Amino acid sequence: MSDVRVGVVGAGANTSARHIPLLQGIDGVEIVGIVNRSESSSSTVAKRFCIPKTYGHWEQAVADRDTNAILIGTWPYLHCPVTLAALDAGKHVLTEARMAMNAGEAKRMLEASLTEPGLVAQVVPSPITLFADATIQRLIAEGFLGKLLAVETRIRGDFLDSQSSMHWRQNAELSGNNILAMGIYYEAIMRWVGRATNVMVRAKTFTKHRSDEKGEPHPVGVPEHLDAVADLENGAQLHLQQSAITALLQDDAIYLFGSEGTLRLTSDRLFGGRKGDNQLTEISILDEERGEWQVESDFAAAIRGEREVTHTTFADGVHYMEFTDAVARSIHNGRLEVV
Repeated sequence: MSDVRVGVVGAGANTSARHIPLLQGIDGVEIVGIVNRSESSSSTVAKRFCIPKTYGHWEQAVADRDTNAILIGTWPYLHCPVTLAALDAGKHVLTEARMAMNAGEAKRMLEASLTEPGLVAQVVPSPITLFADATIQRLIAEGFLGKLLAVETRIRGDFLDSQSSMHWRQNAELSGNNILAMGIYYEAIMRWVGRATNVMVRAKTFTKHRSDEKGEPHPVGVPEHLDAVADLENGAQLHLQQSAITALLQDDAIYLFGSEGTLRLTSDRLFGGRKGDNQLTEISILDEERGEWQVESDFAAAIRGEREVTHTTFADGVHYMEFTDAVARSIHNGRLEVV
C-alpha cells in the first residue's frame, strides 16, 4: 500500500496541470479519489488520470478510510471547512492558495494544525519568484542594496472587457478578501524583506455588474485596479499595484531600491546595478541557487518526515491573509490600517 494516499477536493486548472500528475509521479504516492463541482467533471478528471474513485461531495473524500492526505484545489471559500474537517479526521492537508477567505478563517486553520503537530499542513506557495528567491536573499544579506529604502511592484493587465462573464476571482463570495494576485506578490516579497506593519489603499471597480453562471447580473465585489502603499518592518516603503486593466504595460516587474544598489526582477530574469553604474545588467542565477516548483514533492517528503514545510507554512499564510484583510479595510474605510 502506498504510504501517501491522497483524496482530491477540487480539480481546477492548477490541480489538473500540476498537482495531480506531479503527485502521481512520486514513488509511493497514490491519488485514491477525487471530487469536483459535478459528478460529470469528477468522472472526466478521474478517467483522464486513472483515479479509481469519485466522491459525491467533499465530505466523502475526507471520510474515506483509504486516504491519509487531502489536496484542496477549490476556490478559497472551501479552504477553511475542508482543512478543519481533514485535520479533525487525522489527515495531512495541502491547500491551494490563497489560504482562506479572510484572516479569521486562516487563524482557525492554523490553530487546528497546531493541535495536530503530527500532521502536515501546507499552503501552495506563490510561484512567481521561486527561481530567484535564494539569489535575492543572498544579495540582500551581502549588502548589495545597502539600506533597503523602497519596494515597487506592478503587474501587466489587459484592456477592460466589461462584457465578459464574472470570473470566480471577481466574486467576493468565492474569493473572499483576496484581490487579483495581491497575496501571491506580497507573499513573495515577504520572503526577501519581511512583513508590512500598515497599509493604505486606493482601489477602483470599473464594471459594477457581470453575468454569473446563470447569465444573471451579479455585483462585482473585487476591485479591478488597486494601489497599496505599506510600511515594512525594516523601515522601507512598499508600493504594490494590482490591476486587470494595465494593458501594454512594459515594465511588469518588481524593483528593490536601496541606498547602494537596485534590483529588478522580471518573470524569468534578475537585473541589478550599484551606485556609479549607468544601467542595470543581468545577474546570473547560479544553478545551486535556482529554485523551482516542488510543492508536491515537498508535501510527500514532509509526510514522510524527510523535510520541513517552508513553502508555505500556515503561519505565513495567516500573515498574508492579515495583510489582505488590512487592504480590504483600507478600501472600505479610506484610512491607514494596521496589518
